[in-house]
Amino acid sequence: MPVESSSSAASRQAKQKRKSHSLSIRRTNSTEQERSGLQRDMLEGQDSKLPLSLRSNLLDLFSQIEREFENLYIENLELRREIETLNDRLTGEGQTFEGTDLAKGALKTKASHSTSQLSQKLKTTYKASTSKIVSSFKATTSRAVCQLVREYVGHRDGIWDLSVSRTQPVVLGTASADHSAMLWSIETGKCLLKYMGHQGSVNSIKFHPTEQMALTASGDQTAHIWRYMVQLPTPQPVADVSQTPCGDDDVDFSDKDEADGEVEGPNDCPSVRVATTTLRSHQGVVIAADWLVGGKQVVTASWDRAANLYDVETSELVHSLTGHDQELTHCCTHPTQRLVVTSSRDTTFRLWDFRDPSIHSVNVFQGHTDTVTSAVFTVGDNVVSGSDDRTVKVWDLKNMRSPIATIRTDSAVNRISVSVNQRIVALPHDNRQVRLFDMAGVRLARLPRSNRQGHRRMVCCSAWCEDNTTCNLFTCGFDRQAIGWNINIPALLQEK
Repeated sequence: MPVESSSSAASRQAKQKRKSHSLSIRRTNSTEQERSGLQRDMLEGQDSKLPLSLRSNLLDLFSQIEREFENLYIENLELRREIETLNDRLTGEGQTFEGTDLAKGALKTKASHSTSQLSQKLKTTYKASTSKIVSSFKATTSRAVCQLVREYVGHRDGIWDLSVSRTQPVVLGTASADHSAMLWSIETGKCLLKYMGHQGSVNSIKFHPTEQMALTASGDQTAHIWRYMVQLPTPQPVADVSQTPCGDDDVDFSDKDEADGEVEGPNDCPSVRVATTTLRSHQGVVIAADWLVGGKQVVTASWDRAANLYDVETSELVHSLTGHDQELTHCCTHPTQRLVVTSSRDTTFRLWDFRDPSIHSVNVFQGHTDTVTSAVFTVGDNVVSGSDDRTVKVWDLKNMRSPIATIRTDSAVNRISVSVNQRIVALPHDNRQVRLFDMAGVRLARLPRSNRQGHRRMVCCSAWCEDNTTCNLFTCGFDRQAIGWNINIPALLQEK
């Protein structure tokens, strides 16, 4: 019996391999052809406005995408098997390294280097998750409590600004894009008065330091001063709202805006339609206004790149503060001194000094890289500025060359506020969050937000009211509501 040579045997095996490969290709092609034919038959039976040729081309493209994903999936499985095999080999070589030769030692060294790189990648990948876990542990141990006490609902559009009166009776004021400003009972959440004298969006509201007067700025290029007289209703028991520890472990269950429906305003709320004083001279939207110490003068900030200083009694323009290169976004006055700070889209804020009647000095500060949304004074000698560059910076009035603290966040910061007693900075964000920091830049808490409580759209402003025991922080946003919070942060946590 003749014996087949090794070369002829190898040749026959190669022919059989090519034959089987071609059979598999034909089998695959026939299967795909049958599948595509079946799918085309299904397309012809479906009701669609697309031409059959276009639908067929789309089907071919999707089939190619499916095949690519299938190939990637198979390669992924093979790579996983190879990784498992290599891990087994590395484990065995590690156990017998003492008796192996130099080549295996070099192999282990290379494998160890690869393992260290893999470990570093794993650390980088899971760093954020670990940080969140650690933050949740910190939140539970700090026991900072943020309780939602009351919601103030009645505006028909987003609320830009809010403020708390400094005289009795203490009321909450809100300024809305629905062309109105409202005064609310803090204890009951009832609307006490509605001001409807503006012809445009009401962008800010501030109360006179000693009298029952309010100052509002509007998109109608004016600022109005108007008097109010309100009577507080009988306080009602606060609803039993469970106290929620402040932290980063609150879950956002829904992104939808539940306040998109038309909100009915308070029908029994009295209204005021005529201003006591109307301040004109701006050529653009008046975005903010505030009272100077004493209440005899007011300052307004406008999109015409100027801030104006007015006399309240005569409504005359005293000074026009120019110098910003772009629209102004906010203005604020010092509580005890004749100082004004203006913010602008030109990434700067300016400090105007009117303490000396004969000299009006100005200092320009370039500490941000995007729009400065607000800059506010504290009771001490500090200025706190917030920006769309997602940072908040604390400055010392005596040396403002560089900030003494910088707070970095994950979202643009809107109109901030600083508590007088506790010196806590409340940061309202575009991403619907409100965070609390101390003046050293240490994060203290985050207000809870879920599908049951908190803001459902951008938070525009925050304001403190430390004389009230029920609500000591208020926030408003473009979900058409203002919220009153009770913030309880232990002194030990603030010292940290």
